[in-house]
Amino acid sequence: MTSFLPHRPSKARPRGSFVTSPLTLIIFVSALAIGIEYSPSSSSWLWNGGIGLLSSEAFAEEPGPVLEKPKRKGQTKEENRDLISSQHLQVKRSWQNPGVYAWGSNSGRVVALDSNETFIKTPRRILFFDGQLLRDLKLDRNFGAAIDVHGDLLQWGTGFSPEITQPTKTLCSKNLISLSLSRDRVIALSSDGTVYSLPCAQSDQTTGTKPLEATWLPFWTIRSPISYRTLTPSTLSWSEKIISISGGLEHVLLLTSKGRLFSAAAGSQDFPSRGQLGIAGLTWSTRPNGPYDQTHEITTLRGFDIAKIAAGDYHSLAADRDGRVFAFGDNSSGQLGFDYNPESLAIDVPSLLPIQKLYNGTNQVPKVTNVAAGGANSFFSVDATRVAGQGEDNPHERGFLGRVSADTWSCGQGITGTLGNGRWTHMQGKPTKIKALSGLFEYDENTNQVVPIRLAHLSVGSTHAAAVMDNVTHVGASDRSSENDTNWGADVVWWGGNEFYQIGTGKRNNVNQPIYIAPLDVDADKEKGRREEHRFQITPRHTIKFNGWKVSMEQRIECGRHTTAVYSGL
Repeated sequence: MTSFLPHRPSKARPRGSFVTSPLTLIIFVSALAIGIEYSPSSSSWLWNGGIGLLSSEAFAEEPGPVLEKPKRKGQTKEENRDLISSQHLQVKRSWQNPGVYAWGSNSGRVVALDSNETFIKTPRRILFFDGQLLRDLKLDRNFGAAIDVHGDLLQWGTGFSPEITQPTKTLCSKNLISLSLSRDRVIALSSDGTVYSLPCAQSDQTTGTKPLEATWLPFWTIRSPISYRTLTPSTLSWSEKIISISGGLEHVLLLTSKGRLFSAAAGSQDFPSRGQLGIAGLTWSTRPNGPYDQTHEITTLRGFDIAKIAAGDYHSLAADRDGRVFAFGDNSSGQLGFDYNPESLAIDVPSLLPIQKLYNGTNQVPKVTNVAAGGANSFFSVDATRVAGQGEDNPHERGFLGRVSADTWSCGQGITGTLGNGRWTHMQGKPTKIKALSGLFEYDENTNQVVPIRLAHLSVGSTHAAAVMDNVTHVGASDRSSENDTNWGADVVWWGGNEFYQIGTGKRNNVNQPIYIAPLDVDADKEKGRREEHRFQITPRHTIKFNGWKVSMEQRIECGRHTTAVYSGL
């Protein structure tokens, strides 16, 4: 049996000196007896059997406390904020140098216009958009479209033109505000409510039918330089106009200012035939006389004040102001929120989704506040309010009455992780809760209250998604505040298919639950001496000086077909 001697502090002695104290002599003699060698030159005891080790360093004085090296301090307030906070630096750079970061599939030269790389694994700036603010941006695998600060449409990618490597203006002087992409067309909404539909290919724009356009001279018209069509409904009432659009591969939804919902064919290759138009029995053979892309009012929803719309590849969602949600179209993966039925793969009329059933037995009343869709998936944001249960008299529970919990639910295809619930599921009919995005709370120092953390925005691509949290943000750091007063933005999480590196982790594995990614400009963090990893935070809306003008801007996320972008938006 071997016993180690207890630690005994002693004065430091020259290395290699032989100690002749009685205790040392006893140890030395005992060591010789049991076969341990002692080397004065190395000041160590070594058991030949290799079972134990006894070092003379054990008799040295205890080392003093190791003090952390002082951190680098900036010479100015702003420099110090950059050094102590990665989030502050991210917000600052988004104001100083607005633009577009993109990554994912580059087979159509959409995310890296001047590169032949098949994939862009991490966020990369599109140099053309440096210093630009955009009204909207949408990406497909083969073509991209954006609306600039003047409301003009820009297009690029091999689907637009294999020869042109820079974004090119196409539809101009229409004061466009938002976009939607189908398989082969661009749908654009103008500020006056006019909806334009134009081919994604430049060749089709130049050879197709070009409509006459009015000029500033009375009774004088000119021919448009490109081919396009208008989808504005002819039955709108006075002062009613289209205020929102959302589309899939073959269709587009049009929401009016009066809460009415219209739909129309949005592609040139195939007519919507999976019920996504919301009109019972409507097919190519049964369509009414007139243009193939004429608008149809979804009369089933008359009387419901529709407030939110979303469209996946072949299905549609609509939520009214009372928190009810309707779904119609393809349900082959359960994306409508109903169980898969092999005898009925599509539902061609809006059907009420029974969200209340998801909260049975919880003493909570749900209200759908937003919907999102993409590919074969649907997402629902729900505010669940705590109410008194039958016979409930527990005073502790009574204190939670009226408390609102913000939850996020998903359904549809999940084999690539797009459901975000931590599982790999082929199809999910009944909505499943995304626990990482549900039941979250934080303390708001401005109101001195605990508030729920909702989703500010949810962008869904064909197989992946990104959620911007509506957490408390701060962008008020100034010359008058403390040097430790830093700005920070909103948290962003990502999940889903990552075959084309569209999540932005730099890796190719799919992700089945929300995760953070690194800041867009990692090199900026390294310049400040930060070696540990930080998460990307998105800049909330704030008024800044841009080219001598005061403008209100924010960063936005767009998940497309195997592509992703973050841009500076008005």
